[in-house]
Amino acid sequence: MPQHAQNAPVCRDCDGFSTVAITTGTRHRDGTRATLRVTCPACKGTGTARHARTQEVHA
Repeated sequence: MPQHAQNAPVCRDCDGFSTVAITTGTRHRDGTRATLRVTCPACKGTGTARHARTQEVHA
């Protein structure tokens, strides 16, 4: 049987890649790279977007 993907809205700013590791160019004493973890400020690291709110219009 085919499996269906969940229908969760993906963040439009990060396209679902909510956390990235950026290398600083320096290395630790053991030779590993020094990295910074940065999360998407729009979705706060969840990778999903909130549903858009509907605005009420009063006449």
